[in-house]
Amino acid sequence: MTIIPDHPITFSPMHRIQWEEAQQKHVILYPEGMVELNQSSAEILKCCDGTRTLAQIVSDLEQKFETTGLTDDITAFLGVALQNGWINQN
Repeated sequence: MTIIPDHPITFSPMHRIQWEEAQQKHVILYPEGMVELNQSSAEILKCCDGTRTLAQIVSDLEQKFETTGLTDDITAFLGVALQNGWINQN
């Protein structure tokens, strides 16, 4: 599975992302368990709202963090997220 650049990316309705005070980090919750996220991963997944494409997510995050060159890292992470079922594309 690979990310389709011009298709919107949606966070899976079977999962939930939330801040866990005990771990002091964001996590993905799902029926079988929990996945701890680092800050970068959480920021990427928060952008997966079904309205943004890969390019829009990259652009939004590069603006938010006042940097450039995030395309490869974001694409790689979203590929893993897609394989794990955390996100989907229609």
